[in-house]
Amino acid sequence: MAKAVGIDLGTTNSVIAIMESGEPTVLVNSEGNRTTPSVVAFKDDNRLVGQVAKRQGVLNPRGTLFEVKRFIGRTWDEVKHEAERAPYEVVRGDDGGVRFVVGDKKYTPEEISAMVLRKMVDEASERVGEKITKAVITVPAYFNNSQREATQNAGKIAGLEVLRIVNEPTAASLAYGMDKKGSETVLVFDLGGGTFDVSVLEVGDGVFEVRSTSGDTHLGGSDMDHAVVDWMAEEFKKEYNVDLRKDKQALQRLIEAGEKAKIELSGLPETTISLPFIAMDPASNAPLYLEQKLTRSKFEELVAPLLQRLRQPVESALKDAKLDKGEINEIILVGGATRVPAVKRIVKELLGKDANQSVNPDEVVALGAAIQAGVLTGDVEDIVLLDVTPLSLGVETKGGVFTKLIERNTTVPVRKTETFTTAEHNQTGVEVHVLQGERAMAPDNKSLGRFKLEGLPPMPSGMPQIEITYDIDANGVLHVTAKEKSTGKAANITIQNTTTLGEDEVERMVQDASVHADEDRKAREVAEARNQLDSLRLQARKVVDEAEGAADEQKKPVEDAIAGAQKALDENADKERLDSASQALAQALQAFQQATASQQGGDDQGGDAQGGPGAGGAGESDGAGQEEDEDVIDADFKPAG
Repeated sequence: MAKAVGIDLGTTNSVIAIMESGEPTVLVNSEGNRTTPSVVAFKDDNRLVGQVAKRQGVLNPRGTLFEVKRFIGRTWDEVKHEAERAPYEVVRGDDGGVRFVVGDKKYTPEEISAMVLRKMVDEASERVGEKITKAVITVPAYFNNSQREATQNAGKIAGLEVLRIVNEPTAASLAYGMDKKGSETVLVFDLGGGTFDVSVLEVGDGVFEVRSTSGDTHLGGSDMDHAVVDWMAEEFKKEYNVDLRKDKQALQRLIEAGEKAKIELSGLPETTISLPFIAMDPASNAPLYLEQKLTRSKFEELVAPLLQRLRQPVESALKDAKLDKGEINEIILVGGATRVPAVKRIVKELLGKDANQSVNPDEVVALGAAIQAGVLTGDVEDIVLLDVTPLSLGVETKGGVFTKLIERNTTVPVRKTETFTTAEHNQTGVEVHVLQGERAMAPDNKSLGRFKLEGLPPMPSGMPQIEITYDIDANGVLHVTAKEKSTGKAANITIQNTTTLGEDEVERMVQDASVHADEDRKAREVAEARNQLDSLRLQARKVVDEAEGAADEQKKPVEDAIAGAQKALDENADKERLDSASQALAQALQAFQQATASQQGGDDQGGDAQGGPGAGGAGESDGAGQEEDEDVIDADFKPAG
């Protein structure tokens, strides 16, 4: 069977892994990194994905899309706050969903996520030497049905067969407990860039059973970044009466500086944020500078309201699992934001012990997803995963009440049947409104769909017996059936297309991605050629600058080649020209190194012949029998990249 990968599609960064020789392994990307920024940028006619997209974000804030996961599967009304603070343009779609506007084009969150997935899978295919078409993709445990389906659609648009959508904490437990013997009760504390999950699991002897899950899909490390952004902006406004958040480019610089400060304060007691030329003084038209010192204690004060929100989901998960904190054997930290010292302190305070440090919080989810992919393709045996539904499912009953049929944290797959009746006399039909959530009233929960059961025989209210069955399969797909007992009449619905995207729109995006696959491949090859040439240019410049005693005529061929490389980069040359410039620079640099090494060797040899202080001593016979060219360094130069 063809290989399948596990993908952690993150808010900030994404990771891809595969089973190799029975072990889950992270696959590095084309830049040689183990994580890929979940960033897509549109610049001129080019589309950039990953690190290269992130690097140019400050100069292209309106065309650089990041934190897209916070919008996927959601309606406009659910994400107004996130939309308002983004430096790029987010608008309401005609269908009530979210669209990103770049130039004269609009993109859905699923399309942008698919571009990140496509880059990762294409590069992984090159690494393993075969085309990858199947994947297990992880999502926050607290994602609702529409967010999960939207993630699955992103995989479909990217050309993938999504074998399973797996909860991130569950995947982390798979990676942690794959080789564990005996039974442990594990709490996974997953604080990523945009979401927060807590899951309690029983792990051991190949069985992974989720006992409970809780979370907050509007809480993550990027919220900490924005707390720092707001503080910087307010301090700057007090001093200069300029609100930097109204300038998209300045806002992008603030966001990057906020993230950098958060990371630095995880290891340092204080950091200095310095942003020159951040704005212009409206009165004097002189450039303004931002320079602020941020201590760890001040940072913790800024994010205190966010840290407080971490408590309730932990307490809720323990309560739903019917466990005391003393019964938790191990705590697994997942997500980059768990490196914040204040977060670790809260975990210890809530659970009474330090977290296990044996897993990499950035990679453990993707490794677990790779294990699940191995289980589904037959590469991994003797592992059983029992997951739960994160939110309650039910129907709307008289008075707009939400009546639950399947409680949250019920192990899936599951089937549940309840009997209902009519509210009015001689009612010949009923409408079944399928809902997901935890609120008491139907309008406050997520609507998943509606269907009608018609043709009921006229009877007094309370007489008809209508059985409603909820059936959730292993993939989390919900099937609902309504049946009137006396007549046997039945109607049903499969809860799909709960996102704002219709099936025809998804298919259009799949076709569009397929049509542009060759174009994307060529764009990636050009980007890689640019990176290689730029790295080689910098390396050549360093070699020439550090070559003491080299004559100008020796340096000139390399200087000319460096200038040619710079010109090709500045003019956005095509791949053929970039490759040609790389080859010319590599040859010129190799000849320069050989010439300067030969010159150095000749100088050393001459010193020894005159009885000077050579390596073998004056006139000693140790070096007399050596061949002349052994003093020459034959540099085998290979271009960087």
